Formats: sequence, structure tokens, C-alpha cells
Amino acid sequence: MANFSKSNVPQFSMDVYQNEYLPEGGREVNAIVTVSATGGGTIGNAVAAPLYTPGQGPSAAVAIMVDCSGSMDYPPTKMRGGRDATAAAIDTLRDGVHFAVIDGTHVAKEVYPGGGRLAVADATTRDQAKQALRKLSAGGGTAIGTWLRLADRLLSSADVAIRHGILLTDGRNEHESPEDLRAALDACAGRFTCDARGVGTDWEVKEVTGIASALLGTADIVADPAGLAADFTQMMETAMGKEVADVALRVWTPVGTTIKFVKQVAPTVEELTDRRTESGPRSGDYPTGSWGDESRDYHVCVEVPVAGLGQEMLAARVSLVIPQPDGSVQNLGAQGLVRAVWTDDMVASTSINPQVAHYTGQAELAQAIQQGLDLRKAGDMDGATAKLGRAVQLASASGNADTAKLLAKVVDVVDAAAGTVRLKAKVAEADEMTLETRSTKTVRVKK
Repeated sequence: MANFSKSNVPQFSMDVYQNEYLPEGGREVNAIVTVSATGGGTIGNAVAAPLYTPGQGPSAAVAIMVDCSGSMDYPPTKMRGGRDATAAAIDTLRDGVHFAVIDGTHVAKEVYPGGGRLAVADATTRDQAKQALRKLSAGGGTAIGTWLRLADRLLSSADVAIRHGILLTDGRNEHESPEDLRAALDACAGRFTCDARGVGTDWEVKEVTGIASALLGTADIVADPAGLAADFTQMMETAMGKEVADVALRVWTPVGTTIKFVKQVAPTVEELTDRRTESGPRSGDYPTGSWGDESRDYHVCVEVPVAGLGQEMLAARVSLVIPQPDGSVQNLGAQGLVRAVWTDDMVASTSINPQVAHYTGQAELAQAIQQGLDLRKAGDMDGATAKLGRAVQLASASGNADTAKLLAKVVDVVDAAAGTVRLKAKVAEADEMTLETRSTKTVRVKK
């Protein structure tokens, strides 16, 4: 972890949206906390070209892990696509960024630069790395935990602010146990972030999304290998735009108050509750990973002790910090307050805040899709129809057009508003996997 001066930390701001009014006896308080950072290399949640001139920007290290198992030759376009995508990512590296390329099979091997080192990006090392990609050939099994552990060893050798991995796989993690992969993820969590991509349709969605989730990165499907280079370029541009790592959402609550959950709700749904680390009396930190120029939303739900009508209390205080290895903390200056006020005004106490309502629906949408697809795979067509119908209804009501389009490839929509659907008799595997992989993507609340 690095310590940052004010000059190279984005400016963070925080806004809290909630209905603070509770009825008599009410205990549950919900708030949406919007965190915004300005000063990185990306604009909003859209990807832009890095804003840095060569050699400038925060120090960073990147490890690219390429699946080279035997299945990458079936069809051969996957291996070619993997090489081309890695070359495109290397071309996108900012001058001065440390990097390495890893060949992943049932073991992990260094492709470039080798010798347990990282290269430093410039015109010469980029060219050398792209030449080294010719060595990549398909053969062997898949043990992703070994790839991640090698990436961790290489990335940790550099004294840099940002550490990031990009992982490409085309198959299931068949040559190590789920426990081995989980142990590797646990060992790497908090040490570097990682984006994961599945190419083709022979990989396991829950494995790839689980890797990205554990390492606070993104996950997606690239069904056609021809799309890999553009996707890798976009991923690397976003990584190059990150300015600060290891940011935590610190939540303090008063005596008698308990946190029911903390989750990210935009741009994707990500459960953070179980990732809390204690940071002081009645205070805990929730990891958010690396930040560039972007905005994210978090849903904080707390249970407060009952108080009398007319009384009010601070239910939670939310701030942004960077915990330091020596136990100290860098405060990023953004803070939000969550309040509770007891009232007998029924209109005030029963009104649902629009942001809270919207994101509660988006979280339910993600869950309904995942449950519906699981039921479909298990042969429970009635259950799948009900869940996916509810998903269509939620996507329609919230204006989540991208998810609605993906759902329409899996079900025939009879009445979106009512959630009436019929399961399609035949569904392309890529369409089903795309819906599952992107099920947690949300839309921002309409202002």
C-alpha cells in the first residue's frame, strides 16, 4: 500500500440519500451513499483514453494472465485472439508502468520478462513482450489459482501505488480443487485488483465472476474471440486511469446500532458485508478497490435502537480512508451522515426514498436473474419462468434497457410491466452466459 500526497489523489465527494423518518417503533434505516472521484484517467463510467502524458500518472504494475490450456486451440481463433488481445493491452500500457505476461495452464509460467521480474513499459519492452507472445501455444490443463499466486508474487515485487491483473480463461478450473482456488483468492485479496474474462462458452460463469468479485475487478464474457483485442484495450485503458488503490468505506455506528448490510449497488451489485475489517470501536472498513475518475453507489442498512417520537439520532457516519500498513490511516476527506428521526407523521415515515427504492429493485433484479437461470438449469421450468418474469418486470420498471435486451434472448416477453414471460425453447449458450455474467450490472437512478 502506498501513501499518497494530496496532489495525486482524486478529489472525493460523498452524498447521502435517505428518508430519515421512522414510525413509532421503527428500527431499520436505509441510505444510498454516492461516492464520486474526480481527477483520474476515465470519465464517469465510460472509458476514455488516459489523460496522462507518457511517464506521468501514478506508479502501477500490471500482470496479464493468458489461458494456454489445450482447449484454447479449439477453435484456434481463441489462442490467436488471446495473443492479439495481450498485444493490444501491452500497447495500451503507459510508459513507466511495470508489467509481466503469464502463461496459464495447470501450472503458471513467466512469458515476459521472466526471472521473477517485471519489465518497465517503453517502446523497447513493449516490442520485446509482443515478440515473446509468439511462444504462447495451447496445451495442458487449467489451475487458475497458480496463475493468481504467480501474478501476486510478481506484482508485489514492485513498489507501486496501483497493482492490477487481467485474466483470460476459456475453460473450467479442472486441475485444482475449488478450495485451492478459494485459498489463492483469499491470499491475493487486497493485494491487487483483477479483471476476469471468459472467451467462448466452455467456461464456468460463477468461477469467473467469483474471481473478479473477490479481487474487486470486473467480469465479462467475450463469446467471439475476435472481440478480445478491443475488450483488453478497454480494460487496460481503465486500469491506466486508476489513481488511488486500497480505498475503504469506513462506517461508524453508535452504541446499540448494528449494520445489517453494506453493498455496492452501482455500477454493479457487489456484496461487501462479509468483507468488513474492524477499524476501531464500533467502526469497520469495507474494501472498494482502486479509483480513477468515476462515481459509485453503496447501500448501507443499519438497525437502530428504538427511541421516542420526536427524537433523532446519528445512525451511521460514513467516510473514505486508505488504511496504511503501519496501522495509521489516510482520510480522503469525504464524509456522509445517516440519520434517524422518529415521527407520527405517517406520510413522512412511510415514504420510500427514490434512490433506496431503485437500488433495492436493482439488487432484486440481479438475484432474480441468477435464481431463474439456476432453476432453468435444474429443470424447474415453472420456477424459472416466475423468477425471470419478475426480472423482466424489474428491468422494465427501472429502465435497465441493457438487461431487458439480454433477458429477451432467454424468454419471450408477453407483458413486461406484469412480468409475464414464456421460456424460449432454444437458447444460445452464449446468450444465457452473457445474461448470467452481466446480471449484476445496474443503471443509475433517474434524476
